[in-house]
Amino acid sequence: MAACPSRCPVFDGPAMRKALQSGVLAVCLTHGASAFAAPDEIQVYTEEMNDPGKFGLEQHINYTVHGTQTPEYPGQMTTNHVLQATPEFSYGITKNLEAGLYIPFAFTPGGNAFLNALRVRLKYIAPRSSDENMFYGVNVEVGRDTLRVSDSISTMEIRPIIGYRDARWLVSFNPILNLGLASNVSRLPQFEPALKLTHRVEEGVRGGFEYYGTYGALNQPLPSDQRGHTLYAVTDVDIRGFVANFGIGRGFVNATDPWVVKAILEVPFE
Repeated sequence: MAACPSRCPVFDGPAMRKALQSGVLAVCLTHGASAFAAPDEIQVYTEEMNDPGKFGLEQHINYTVHGTQTPEYPGQMTTNHVLQATPEFSYGITKNLEAGLYIPFAFTPGGNAFLNALRVRLKYIAPRSSDENMFYGVNVEVGRDTLRVSDSISTMEIRPIIGYRDARWLVSFNPILNLGLASNVSRLPQFEPALKLTHRVEEGVRGGFEYYGTYGALNQPLPSDQRGHTLYAVTDVDIRGFVANFGIGRGFVNATDPWVVKAILEVPFE
């Protein structure tokens, strides 16, 4: 499926504990904080797709343990102690094409709840043989955001998907381009790369890392000391119908949200 980057965890066994401890330690050792907030959808896309004619539902849940407390522009929602919950509905159009709908909600510490956007997407994965480990594709997403989360109420995301999966390893790279379509903001594509690396720990369980960066305009990247970086230690599980992705993220250098926890839960739809 499209939403759960590659399956998540059971918390027993010395190998799993060692993988998780190593991952969390690596995240904790990264330092810094400050300018790019955690989005409502935190995932790296892979080749997973709904079968043709099949619906899917995944629930994205992100909680900013420590985030922004001062808005960068009038009307912006700060992220500190904010819970974001985003249902993602998906439908397999063909074997290689899938549609999706995101409905992001946010819940603030003051008890307020907001609908922050509506976004639709189309995901394409190139045909490949059953024994081919490499995969390629692209996801295109357009939506309407509120000023609480974006200074451009109309946005587009173009997300190439390049990856490799075998019985032990999964690597997926998404060199994302984000565009603000409103007339009052720059329409230069913003480069926001994302990378996922996981390794099989035991049957149905993978552990590893996800990286998310914000590098500025594609044609004029930010200096290295102004780019935003967030690293997540993640665990993916796919066991007896339970499919999920869990992660704890550490923002460093120019990431405004130093600590974020996330989960993506596959909800039985039929």
